[in-house]
Amino acid sequence: MKRINILDIETSNKIAAGEVVERPSSVVKELIENSIDSEAKNITVEIEDGGQKSIKVLDDGHGIHPEDIEKAFMPHATSKINSINDIYSINTMGFRGEALASIAAVSNTVLKSRTEEYDYGKETSINGGVLDYIKDAGCNVGTTIEIKDLFFNVPARKKFLKSSSREAAYISDILNRLALANPDVSFKLFNNGKKVLNTYGTGKLTDAIRAVYGKSISDNIIAFEKHSDISSIHGFIGNAEISRGSRNNQSIFVNKRYIKSKLITAAVENAFKSFLTVNKYPFFVVFLDIFPEFIDVNVHPTKSEIKFRDDRGIFKLTFDAVHEALRNSLRNSFDIPFDDEIREKDEESNYIKKEISTIQLPIDLNTFNESNYKVENYGNNKNYECNQENNSLSNGKNDLKELSYNAADSIKESEVSKQNTSLDINSNEGLSEQSNLKENIGTGEELKEEKIAKFPALTIIGQFRSTYILAEASDNLYLIDQHAAHEKILFEKYKKSIQENKVMSQVLITPAVIELTPEDYDYYLENSDIFKKSGFNIEVFGENTISIREVPLILGKPDIKNLFMDMLDNLKNMGSGQTWEIKYNSIAKLACKSAVKANDSLSSIEMKTLTEDLRFIEDPFTCPHGRPTIMKFTLNELEKRFKRIQ
Repeated sequence: MKRINILDIETSNKIAAGEVVERPSSVVKELIENSIDSEAKNITVEIEDGGQKSIKVLDDGHGIHPEDIEKAFMPHATSKINSINDIYSINTMGFRGEALASIAAVSNTVLKSRTEEYDYGKETSINGGVLDYIKDAGCNVGTTIEIKDLFFNVPARKKFLKSSSREAAYISDILNRLALANPDVSFKLFNNGKKVLNTYGTGKLTDAIRAVYGKSISDNIIAFEKHSDISSIHGFIGNAEISRGSRNNQSIFVNKRYIKSKLITAAVENAFKSFLTVNKYPFFVVFLDIFPEFIDVNVHPTKSEIKFRDDRGIFKLTFDAVHEALRNSLRNSFDIPFDDEIREKDEESNYIKKEISTIQLPIDLNTFNESNYKVENYGNNKNYECNQENNSLSNGKNDLKELSYNAADSIKESEVSKQNTSLDINSNEGLSEQSNLKENIGTGEELKEEKIAKFPALTIIGQFRSTYILAEASDNLYLIDQHAAHEKILFEKYKKSIQENKVMSQVLITPAVIELTPEDYDYYLENSDIFKKSGFNIEVFGENTISIREVPLILGKPDIKNLFMDMLDNLKNMGSGQTWEIKYNSIAKLACKSAVKANDSLSSIEMKTLTEDLRFIEDPFTCPHGRPTIMKFTLNELEKRFKRIQ
């Protein structure tokens, strides 16, 4: 029978380090939060090799009292709380007293600190949790702490770290969040001697957002604010133009503490989508200020999760604040008056004035004979003429018949005119979706080579609502979603090109220059091979800036910036490397963006080419997103629907 042992301090500190110090970014977060709690106004972070080799944090805060230097690295040593009751009213970033002890247990740590009342400070060195020395040292007011060789004595943890660039991106991300939460503090980040972040501590959140995300985002944000009895919320939400394919640009702060909250995220996104139906995630920075007794921050060692006493109230407060801000923004853009009562009364009176009446005309189905009417087709104009040969119908029925057929003729002529106009415009522009369809699909020989048709050759009947292609073969009716079908054709063609390293690229007349955040730039550098193999020619164009000179030929004329950012977001969501899953999702997005869309009129030749190409691809029945591309209706099914057979 095993006996119970009391773990020594060294072992318990290493175990605690596994919870508190997950990676270099965790170390940076804990150290900066200590600097913020010391009321520092200037914080500088210097990292080497993604923080694995060295992390150095300098601040100008109050510093540590000389007699407390040794205590600072003891387990559960803290200046933030004195008793258990203080946990329920915490206003500081840290309070557990675990961070410094855990960090020192798995690294070589040197700390220098001086308070204002002393002319000199103290320096201490701890190697793997063991104290080396404490001595007097000359230093500025504040604290400087340097962490070297993180996880040198915990190889199991060290081998699970990502690449240096990825770890640096994590550090940059957490520093960005802390800079947003503290716009009155100046932050600087140096990665291998290169400055990647610099905020100025002006106290304005808009200045911090611009320093972190750039001008394009800061120019497209909308402020919101709302208050209740126990809490208040304020911040900024971005418009549809800066929405992204991931939630990386979403930040939530509760009492200036960066957290992750599904509740608040859902409230903001629901309010956003109630106005702007965009299949992307909105940019937002949310600050919730609430009395400490109404939340519990002691849920997780990293303090990244919070429990609210009133979830429903927080959701409603957040939703209403964002909803009102978006509504007012849209009103401003369309010059809509803000007086709701007058506007609603006017609308109500307008609706009352409108009377809608339904008239049922008499129709004698028994006297209608299909042979009494002759329909003649006059070529592509589809002008139909109905000749009445039977005069036995009453005048009312004759008028009804003439009215219905004239209306049908009018609708058909209008549709034909619209199609002809659309085709004329498309033929003049040369960059339309139809021309892309012809160029991208070609003659179909490339796809049909050495492949077997998955369904029989189809005879085109026509196009329904410029979205669905109607075709027939034998006794079957086929309905094809033109967008889904073209998307799958492009997907398989592009996938094959990548697999065989035969992606054709087109040179852009004007290169697309994109300024990235430091985090996005690091992700691009780490995954530049994926973009290269996908047909992109991208060059570095200055600090955190790239120049896209070539794009895959199959794309036609894409929105290059959004396409690049979508692929980058996909890489963030899926992880880096040469995995097929990343390429699959990226190619699916490329194919979706360049395929013909619903409501695009196609000629008979284009519809025939599309269906022929669809026959010979590997899996023609579903698009890359899983939607069906083609449906078959047998003659037997149709006759049952029309009650011709039982």
